[in-house]
Amino acid sequence: MSATPSLSLPMRVRRVWDRFAVYLPLLLMGLMAMTTYWLVRNTPAMDEAQLEAAPRHVPDYFMRDFSVKVFGEDGKLKSEIVGLEGRHFPDTDTLEIDQPRIRLLGAQGRTTTAVARRGLINADGSEVQLFGQAVVIREANTHAQGVVSPRSELQSDFLHLFANTEQVRSHLPVVLVRGAGDRFTADGMDYDNLDRVMQLKGRVHGTLQPPKDKK
Repeated sequence: MSATPSLSLPMRVRRVWDRFAVYLPLLLMGLMAMTTYWLVRNTPAMDEAQLEAAPRHVPDYFMRDFSVKVFGEDGKLKSEIVGLEGRHFPDTDTLEIDQPRIRLLGAQGRTTTAVARRGLINADGSEVQLFGQAVVIREANTHAQGVVSPRSELQSDFLHLFANTEQVRSHLPVVLVRGAGDRFTADGMDYDNLDRVMQLKGRVHGTLQPPKDKK
């Protein structure tokens, strides 16, 4: 009986490698499947809100030489806005206006007009922000109690008007001219027309004219 010749070491290594190479494609496919499964399980899911593109601050329409009027529930005119050019931004639902001219009609019939280099108005027209050389003028008016409110003029580089509450605010220096010659300056201001209260902030200076003698 003849003995089986023994294989050399290089031949044994090659035979083992040939057997391993037969199963290598299956191992690679299994590894790829496991990797794909792990990625799917560990990738954060995106909800519908995330899938939608975030709104950009880009105007969706323009207006030129326009006029916008806002009416109350009773059908009466509350405000009128005239501008050189207007841009509507859908992400904030605001209207930006170049050289706005605004007219507000108060509950007591007192008219307020405003002009500025630029304006920003919210959706329902209840808030108006004025930027650059802003001037707000409230015409003289006689209240039901017989009290006369003199004409007043407010000047600032920023004014924030609230139509519904008849308030005006500013965090920048303001100049107030009231009546025949009363003049006040301050670093900021909160004005409530319904309560007839004005708060001047920071450095305040005022000049009051003496009342005229009644004949």
